[in-house]
Amino acid sequence: MSENFPTAESAAGDPRTAELRERLAAVRQRISAATVAAGRSEEPQLIVVSKFHPAADVARLAVLGVTDVGENRDQEAAAKSAELAGLPVRWHFIGQLQSNKAKSVAKYAFSVHSIDRPQLAEALAKAVARQQSESGRPDLDCYIQVSLEDDAGAHRGGAAPSDVERLAESIASATGLRLAGVMAVAPLGAPPEEAFEKLAAISRDLRRLHPDAAGISAGMSQDLEAAVQFGATHLRIGSDILGSRPRVG
Repeated sequence: MSENFPTAESAAGDPRTAELRERLAAVRQRISAATVAAGRSEEPQLIVVSKFHPAADVARLAVLGVTDVGENRDQEAAAKSAELAGLPVRWHFIGQLQSNKAKSVAKYAFSVHSIDRPQLAEALAKAVARQQSESGRPDLDCYIQVSLEDDAGAHRGGAAPSDVERLAESIASATGLRLAGVMAVAPLGAPPEEAFEKLAAISRDLRRLHPDAAGISAGMSQDLEAAVQFGATHLRIGSDILGSRPRVG
């Protein structure tokens, strides 16, 4: 890891770390309040989505106690995880994933939240098996991305609800993969409560067949309260912690 990245000692005088500390505290307060309002005893796991933000920000977040980081693009995730090798964070891949990227993702990802077809599960299983023989990596946590739109994911990705059971069997039967639960993105222009209530029902059906697949990855900056209300176990928060995306290109 680069010596230029902040440490606990240097973070005290770093303006960006101070900004992130304030933003992170505000989001954690929202999560705590939403957990209480939902009558839940345990808060969801916060995954900070760092897409388009530099690796130095991930190092700052680690200093502030963040343990889980999400990325949407393999190229960016692979570069950051290599640059930050040894940093005590878990990398979650949360974007749409092509099967030919499975080998790369298996090198750094703790979990993949966007499995939407059996072919991707098969590619990940092969890639994870290779990594387990080479490096002894643990099994890969796998979430089925479910489309909550009428067009089965044409816009935001995901498997149709009717395909979840078949996809779950594909993941659960694969060596090196662990069926962790379901994931969804609330459709644009519709109340998130309706979407997350539907996802909660899909999760209940899945747990009847796979009791350990209890994870629900749902909720972003704009709708985390609704996600917590309907049982989210993992929240994927980006802009409210890291701010607007840096201009690229």
